[in-house]
Amino acid sequence: MKSALVTGITGQDGIHLTGLLLSKGYKVTGLHSPNSKNVNVFSALYPQVSLRNGDLADYGSLLKVIEETSPDEIYNLGAISFIDYSFKHPEETANISGLGVVRLLEAIRFFGVEKSLRFYQASSSEIFGRVTKFPQDETTPFDPRSPYGVAKVFAHQTCRNYREDYGIHISCGILFNHEGEHRGKEFVSRKITSHVAQIKSGLIKGFSLGAINSRRDWGYAGDYVKAIWLMLQQQKPDDYVIATGVTHSVEDFLIQSFKVAGVDGHYSKYVTLDKGLERPRELNLLVGDPSKALKVLGWKAETTFSELVQLMVEHDISILSN
Repeated sequence: MKSALVTGITGQDGIHLTGLLLSKGYKVTGLHSPNSKNVNVFSALYPQVSLRNGDLADYGSLLKVIEETSPDEIYNLGAISFIDYSFKHPEETANISGLGVVRLLEAIRFFGVEKSLRFYQASSSEIFGRVTKFPQDETTPFDPRSPYGVAKVFAHQTCRNYREDYGIHISCGILFNHEGEHRGKEFVSRKITSHVAQIKSGLIKGFSLGAINSRRDWGYAGDYVKAIWLMLQQQKPDDYVIATGVTHSVEDFLIQSFKVAGVDGHYSKYVTLDKGLERPRELNLLVGDPSKALKVLGWKAETTFSELVQLMVEHDISILSN
């Protein structure tokens, strides 16, 4: 039986990845910070998974969990992942999302398991930032435009160096926006679907959003974790862009959400645009080229944009119904 350690396990990707790993017969251990919001939800879904308190800022806790679990694979999903938060807390973001990776890799080296263990690092399309190449692939230059993006570039480059210098089997997934029923409500996709569900249920009259003309390459997190797992099954470690290759605007997401919910009238009856909710620096068009993932991993996105929105809206409506 393979053993996997997943950091940030109670987040969206951790929930989806855990289900996939368990279906493949893994023994899964999860590391989460004491402030994790979804511990009870996660435990209800996967009571067989051992959860450990730990922190990417605490080297001692990383040493302890690796020593006690002896994982065959480590999936590092832990990070300060909300971009707006990173602008307000840049030092914390750098410490967790950036230096946390160094601590994990040094813990691996401490136990001398560089040659036997495989490591996945959750990179992000935010490392591309202000782009001049469309679509973006694994060769696109990095130009991050947020503290989160900067920290992710540091982590990504650190992984490449440890892979080359110490021979650790490290693969980085450069994931574009991926959403789903377990997405946090602070993110625009889930903010939309959860509020539309409340409007449908008569609980609220409307809500506010920032810019709605921004376009994103949106996929389903349940699809993307399959690519994450496939990366660590390859003989050669590498970096991969994981995306759909198709973009939609926030307005498209709004229109589709109201359509799925069956709410009467145009979304403008319910949505107020607030410039105070816009990012300090909005990115230009991020759209991924996943051709390498298809060629090497045999992976491609399965869920369409309309299917993704429908899944999320119906999930949020069902929560209120229950």
